[in-house]
Amino acid sequence: MSILLNPKKYRDRNYPDAWSKEIMLKMIDWFEEKGLTKHKEQYHKHEFCQDFQEFVTEEGFFETLFLPQGYGSDPNQYYSTYRMYEFSEICGFYGAAYWYTFHVSTLGLDPVLLGDNEEAKHKAAAKLKENALCAFALSEKEHGADIYSTEMKLYPQPDGTYLGRGTKYYIGNGNVAGTVTVFGKIDGTDDYVFFVVDSAHPNYECVKNITDSNQQYVAEIKLHDYPISEAEILSRGPKAWDDMLNTINICKFNIGSGATGIVTHSFYEALNHAYKRMLYGNRVTDFAHVKRLFSDAWLRIMAMKLFGLRATDYMRIANENDKRYLLFNPIMKMKVAMQGEKVHELLFDIIAAKGFEKDMYFEQAVMELVGFPKLEGTSHVNMALIIKLIPSYMFMPAEFEDIGRITDNRNDDFMFRQGRTRGYARTKFHDYNIAYNSVAHLPNVKVFLDQIEGYKEFLMVSGEGLARQMMDFDYLLAVGELFTMVVYGQLIIESAKIEGISDEVLNQIFDVFVRDFSAYAVELYGKPINTEAQLDKIMKMIKRPVPNKEEFEKVLNEEVYSLVDVYIQNP
Repeated sequence: MSILLNPKKYRDRNYPDAWSKEIMLKMIDWFEEKGLTKHKEQYHKHEFCQDFQEFVTEEGFFETLFLPQGYGSDPNQYYSTYRMYEFSEICGFYGAAYWYTFHVSTLGLDPVLLGDNEEAKHKAAAKLKENALCAFALSEKEHGADIYSTEMKLYPQPDGTYLGRGTKYYIGNGNVAGTVTVFGKIDGTDDYVFFVVDSAHPNYECVKNITDSNQQYVAEIKLHDYPISEAEILSRGPKAWDDMLNTINICKFNIGSGATGIVTHSFYEALNHAYKRMLYGNRVTDFAHVKRLFSDAWLRIMAMKLFGLRATDYMRIANENDKRYLLFNPIMKMKVAMQGEKVHELLFDIIAAKGFEKDMYFEQAVMELVGFPKLEGTSHVNMALIIKLIPSYMFMPAEFEDIGRITDNRNDDFMFRQGRTRGYARTKFHDYNIAYNSVAHLPNVKVFLDQIEGYKEFLMVSGEGLARQMMDFDYLLAVGELFTMVVYGQLIIESAKIEGISDEVLNQIFDVFVRDFSAYAVELYGKPINTEAQLDKIMKMIKRPVPNKEEFEKVLNEEVYSLVDVYIQNP
């Protein structure tokens, strides 16, 4: 059973209202009516997707998708991470430029919605009707992700107002956004501040597009004594800092769903091409190595989708006493996006030179997906967050109520009242063994459980010295990759049960995961700072999957190769 997005047979994901489903179908129809030829023409001309901007503004999609209950013109308005997941995946499926325009718009709006200024919230919500695009002005050219060193300032004036002065860099939609949220400091103090400006204001300068390799407009912007009153100030002090981090918490989730959409389209295109191509009297898809490459690619995309859907559930049920999303979210951003890159490597090995052709979606997808793991914090930044939760997750499980798939019209209100960002390492999790033990009869899950046990023993023999070792970022990444695999597998098992994924498919997914875990363990084994006790435990993590040729062929032919020609983008 494939759960991959197929726009030609859009699967009803049980939306609680007709308008939610209509948004997705209208967006798909718009992309399909444009067609691949026009799409690629605009891509190669590096044409900003103004047509997308006009369409989503006219239809009011972002008003529905972005606003929590109590804002906008719909009395039944609600914010749903599930809807955001679906829309993000669809945009990614058709092109990173559309996805990016959507993604940076929600980044730009969320500091307003998280802030203290109610008047500004309603004003920004109303502006979506005129111009749906927003921008998030956080980074600076000289400082990048070092937000502590921000040089953008608000300069107090005698009449109680301020003048905004400074430069921001890497600002998506900075050329046209109606709502631009700017992070800076109040001059003469160490107080952070979030304030809002408009790209159409005469004191706002869009200096240039700092990229020239795709359709995205990633701007350098300058404020020239831009007048700011209390009406434009969203938050200040520690609240502004927390709002900045919480905005990224909400929005980096889109990176995983966007990546899933991109590689799903690439997969269909590669499969359709390879199946019809004959070499040396054989169909390309009959070669043994191609079978393995296609199987692994499909299994990895299935895992990406299963994890994303389950992580969405945890985002939706988050509350003051349940912050499990703080682990699943950075994994969604980092792991899922990097898995997408791995899928492209596998597919590229199959279609080879075809993947460079300018008329193929694949040609742009490979180039565009490379940037995804670098957005909203590099993999290093996200891994540094993830490893802080190893003790709590691995050794101190807590009791939580079981939850199912959540697609209803509840308002995900906690996303907009996450509060202080302290106490991260004290986050509690339910016992991962519950999920793993439920499918421990599967041979490759059983092997994976042995690997997890080896990892636990490694952590225990490492003791307090592990914290010192992980000050070496190279070592931290190696330890973190193994931990991430444990969490990744847990949520995939939970999601597979909900989606009715067969034991055969799940066992084949863990065939891939056993190999991945072993590869990460070998990488860790090679680090020079390991102790002898650590090396002994690392060896216990290096395993091979249990081969099952019949099962492999069954999944390949019934699940993977059955997808030939199920999707071809309109020309």
